[in-house]
Amino acid sequence: MRVLSVPLGLIFFIVSTIYPGQANELQFFRIGTGGIAGTYYPIGGMIASAVSNPPGSRPCDQGGSCGPPGLVVIAQSANGSVSNVRGMEMGHLESGFVQSDIAYWAYTGTGTFKGERPFRQLRAIANLYPESIHIVTRKDAGIRSVRGLVGKRVSLDEPGSGTLIDAELVLSAYGISKNDIRVEYTKPDLAVRRIKDNKLDAFFIVAGYPARAVAELAQDTGINLIPINGPEADQLVSSHRFFSRADIPGGVYSGVSRVETVSVGAQWLVASTMEEEMIYQITKTLWNQNSRKLLDSGHAKGRYITIESAMDGIAVPLHPGARRFYEEIGMSKE
Repeated sequence: MRVLSVPLGLIFFIVSTIYPGQANELQFFRIGTGGIAGTYYPIGGMIASAVSNPPGSRPCDQGGSCGPPGLVVIAQSANGSVSNVRGMEMGHLESGFVQSDIAYWAYTGTGTFKGERPFRQLRAIANLYPESIHIVTRKDAGIRSVRGLVGKRVSLDEPGSGTLIDAELVLSAYGISKNDIRVEYTKPDLAVRRIKDNKLDAFFIVAGYPARAVAELAQDTGINLIPINGPEADQLVSSHRFFSRADIPGGVYSGVSRVETVSVGAQWLVASTMEEEMIYQITKTLWNQNSRKLLDSGHAKGRYITIESAMDGIAVPLHPGARRFYEEIGMSKE
């Protein structure tokens, strides 16, 4: 996948025009995000604003920038988790947002990266917010449990997608194979159309709630969300470290009550080659009070980015700089 790049030469020219004589002090740090219409991109912009500290910024104790002096963080539009992993591996990105399951598969050379050389240099700064596994059914399909999918028309998303592998893991936890259902492999937008046309009974989607496609379907047609809970969910989480228990609150989707599920984390990752002191300062800045204000007042998902969940679902090693910060405040993952 091609990472959409912002030429650093152009950025350097613009910033050196604003801060003449200080451009040589600047240090650029890119965050690979997702498409501009998604969640990763605005969250990346919000975090970039919180962590950047270009020359001329107000001091941290005066409500200004608290990041490493001279650091300019750029939220860069890209194609999402897999693209961001490849961008970091090739040195095109300093960091990126990646789903926890994709991170694990890249690190181990499994899942969507099966047959590839493991990217063992992948490291974590923090888990940011949950992306929940939704199992969406027609309101009138009569499906109330995962085992109720047996014999039904179910889309697991496209081949090569993280959702497909997550769906297979969920089904397997309940003793269901793909031979037990009438499988389709379609993107969520197409699955929604097929649900509306009564050509599909259910589909899987991994997304932070509210997912636009699911919200529109709930409003137009009516849906149920199937719970992922019980001992099967416990086993799923204990067997696969990138999963966490979660729920989708009632009222997020029209006519749908609270439902238990599992989630993967949207995580901020870097390569192990990044300087320890820089990542320490970035991690420290991410969790200070000034950043908290930006997170709470920015994108709707910002309030879910909390230090209490910073370790949730992380299945790759912490970067030494991030680990140093968490150990200093009494949090330890490893």
